[in-house]
Amino acid sequence: MSILAKRIKYLREKKEYSQKKVAESLGITNVQLSRYESGDRKPDPELIAQIADFYDVSTDYLHGRTDDPIPPKENKTSSDQKEGAENFFYFDLEGLNEEEKDLLHASYNAMRERARKRAAAKKKDEEK
Repeated sequence: MSILAKRIKYLREKKEYSQKKVAESLGITNVQLSRYESGDRKPDPELIAQIADFYDVSTDYLHGRTDDPIPPKENKTSSDQKEGAENFFYFDLEGLNEEEKDLLHASYNAMRERARKRAAAKKKDEEK
């Protein structure tokens, strides 16, 4: 059995999802999912990306390129982060020193991460 097959099955069992539930969420049949989990068939790249999104893991984790299931954060430049903070707080950052700007950006990013985790937990609870 391939690492891809093992991880697809492992993630489903870890979440205590039925094959039917996962298959419906992915838009495939139970038989297809079963074949992917047993290693009889390999999902196409688009479906692998859907599976990764469904379980909130990276495709590299599914393929066995890493043992860290957490997908990498988007690479954003400092100016992108500053613009996001300005839009979020509805003010520009003029008049703040660099330390204050860095603190504001760190706070903004921490709030976004907390919100992302809460949304994922809520989704998990709703799926049970």
